[in-house]
Amino acid sequence: PVHLNEAYAATTRFGKRIAHGMLVGSLFSTLFGTRLPGHGSIYLGQSLRFKRPVYLGDTITARVELSALREDKPIGTFRCVATNQDGEIVIDGEATLLVP
Repeated sequence: PVHLNEAYAATTRFGKRIAHGMLVGSLFSTLFGTRLPGHGSIYLGQSLRFKRPVYLGDTITARVELSALREDKPIGTFRCVATNQDGEIVIDGEATLLVP
């Protein structure tokens, strides 16, 4: 209800509706499939930590950065960070992908 019901959300610690964490987390999947590493990459796993709520109307910037690449297989580990319009980290995590 905190994602959809304004009256309920007003009674929670957030005070108003918030975006679902995985909706925001899906920005990383979009980046992986379209930018880095791009078409042909296969998601193997991810771990995300939700640091702050994302409110409706927030502007979110998602960034991914290659942090490790295995030498024996084309598998990359990526740091994933999403920030709000104030530069505060809202999601911090890691993803593993089979890279093309």
